[in-house]
Amino acid sequence: MLIELRAPAVSPARDLALRPWCADDLDALVDAYRDPVLRRWTRLPVTNAAEARQWLDRVRRDWDDGSRYSFAVLQDDPDGPRLVANVVLKNATPDGPTAEVGYWTAVWARGRGIAPRAVVALSGWAFDRSPGLTRLDLMHQVDNVASCRVAQKSGYIFQEGLPARPPFPLDGHRHSLTAG
Repeated sequence: MLIELRAPAVSPARDLALRPWCADDLDALVDAYRDPVLRRWTRLPVTNAAEARQWLDRVRRDWDDGSRYSFAVLQDDPDGPRLVANVVLKNATPDGPTAEVGYWTAVWARGRGIAPRAVVALSGWAFDRSPGLTRLDLMHQVDNVASCRVAQKSGYIFQEGLPARPPFPLDGHRHSLTAG
């Protein structure tokens, strides 16, 4: 399964492809997680090949049980497609009315509009595949200003402040996008 994203007024070299993670992504995953900023906002550490294999195994199990769909986001590079981000549909249930969107962006891809474009693509895919889905939420800690901007650029509307709850030590924001 591959989701192609071709945005108007964006050069073909900036096109993104979303696809399920695979074993060949192990080295790129470890490289992405070398970034301390990425590690700050994610719950599961990936510091070596063994942890990357566990992460990829967990992602595959989640796909198989239909509860969570993680996509590697790739961008064309002179040497071939390069991993630039991850987007995930969380808490997905068949015909459930709500689910959550999450993402991270590799340090080498930040500031180029990749996260909002990938979130928009994932959101469209989620609504297309689940007719009962009426709302997607994107949540982040209040101090994650970049995630707030991604939510806004992706069309997600601020809904409410959320109290801190494990594993997140600070209050958060909930942004939502509704079907249609």
